[in-house]
Amino acid sequence: MDINAFPTSYLLLSIGTMILLSAYFSGTETAMMALNRYRLRHLVKNGNKGAKKADTMLRRPDRLLGVILVGNNLVNFSAATVATVIGFQLMGDTGVLLAPWVLTVVFLIFAEVAPKTLAAEQPESWALKAVFVLKPLQKVLMPVVVLINVVSNALVRPFISRTADSDDQLTKDELKTVVVEGATSVGERQDMLTRILDLESVTVDDIMVPRAEIAAINIDDDLNAIMATVAASQHTLLPIYKDSFDNVLGILHLRRVARLILNEDFSKADLLQLTREPYYVPEATPLHTQLFNFQKEKQRLALVVDEYGDIQGIVTLEDILEEIVGEFTSDYAANMPEILPQDDGSFVIDGMAVLRDINRALRWDLPTIGPKTLSGFVLEHLETIPETNVCLWAGEYQIETLQIKDNIVKTLSIRRQSKPESDSDAGQETEETAQPVV
Repeated sequence: MDINAFPTSYLLLSIGTMILLSAYFSGTETAMMALNRYRLRHLVKNGNKGAKKADTMLRRPDRLLGVILVGNNLVNFSAATVATVIGFQLMGDTGVLLAPWVLTVVFLIFAEVAPKTLAAEQPESWALKAVFVLKPLQKVLMPVVVLINVVSNALVRPFISRTADSDDQLTKDELKTVVVEGATSVGERQDMLTRILDLESVTVDDIMVPRAEIAAINIDDDLNAIMATVAASQHTLLPIYKDSFDNVLGILHLRRVARLILNEDFSKADLLQLTREPYYVPEATPLHTQLFNFQKEKQRLALVVDEYGDIQGIVTLEDILEEIVGEFTSDYAANMPEILPQDDGSFVIDGMAVLRDINRALRWDLPTIGPKTLSGFVLEHLETIPETNVCLWAGEYQIETLQIKDNIVKTLSIRRQSKPESDSDAGQETEETAQPVV
């Protein structure tokens, strides 16, 4: 057959058609692979026809890629042949040599880079329309695709992991990234989602009320003093103990005390009859586990014990809920701020403030591994209980103790700033050195 018999205009038109077809296959490949699988499943549940076809095809990626690559390569090699004919008609042997170079540049721009870029930017819009052509084409080319898949799968099978099927599952950290960066919810709702994911990495001793701050009733006190404590309490549940807090007799629900108000002759024994058995939990229990334990045991308050069985504090259902939804309370005393900003940029902070709460409020990164309170953090750095107020550096935090009482640092002043060069040059040895406050 004489190649000069084909009109050049027809050949150029066929080249243009094949460029469009190649662009379709290239863009469809990128769009299908870039589809958000979770978004796709949502569209499938909503009955989107294009999403259903795309989801079906993505279940067999080997066949999907097979039909796309068969079509794309068939078009590209056909275009190369036609381009050679056009080059020969226009420029003879020189045109035959130039045709591959010109065709490569044209196809790279119009059939590869441009459509793939567009498909990567709008994968859902492209893919859910393209599947209406791709699905019938897959049926037509099925024999060729199956043959190619059999050979290619045999070649790659030794290199495919047996656990590849689990790659579609998200880890907790990956899911958190999806929530923070990929979700459209904003503000507090998005914060709540991330806090729920954090429950697994937080334990009850991270949020418990320390033993020194627990409001409780000493059964050895005078009955009038006990009732005064009950009347002044801002809490619904109060532990009752004898001699020391290590000997908790029970948990008193203040609503039950109302039964004794009309009885002027009630005694401490009557009060103890209204209590229920204390509920103990290990200090290393993760919050998500403890939340379910509260539900299972129908409890709202638990005594936190260490590995030796000593009571370290208490944790309540409300404490865990606050980790999810943020601070909420009807306790008017709790409205007293633990963190007071100063005009010089420093903060006066209660020594019993929890480090996690400080980090959350001030966006700091005080270490939370080890001591849970600011007082414990400072005492660990000092490795002693100072007799007078001192000033020290802990990383990039300049800390000054303001009040020390009962072996606890009651109040501190903290400023976050870069250490002076003279201190930095002194090395790690000066980082935690305490200096008396003059």
